[in-house]
Amino acid sequence: MDFTVEFYETETGVCPVRDFLDDLKASDPDDFAAVIAGLVKLRNRQYHREPLCKALGKGLFELRHVGKLNTRVLWFFVKNCRIIAMHGIRNKGQAISARDIKTAADRMLDWRKRVER
Repeated sequence: MDFTVEFYETETGVCPVRDFLDDLKASDPDDFAAVIAGLVKLRNRQYHREPLCKALGKGLFELRHVGKLNTRVLWFFVKNCRIIAMHGIRNKGQAISARDIKTAADRMLDWRKRVER
């Protein structure tokens, strides 16, 4: 069973993950290619665990890539084998900030209110 990976969009049509990936492609093409490959792997259930992915709690997961900087794409599952990617970050440390987790959780809640009826 294959999953589809979709990107969260705000009510005004802004796509934070696409913007993040565009910036990453310009600044670090190698990490961009690795993150895209990771997003493709998410279509297969066998990759929904470490080392590629990690559960963050409350329905949130991270796609992980270690490079010059740690690159993360935060996502969640929805019905019908769908994954919604909603937030991208880069950091030097291993931990994801509470602010970034809150941003992802807020976007997940927004998506569920507007799209999942």
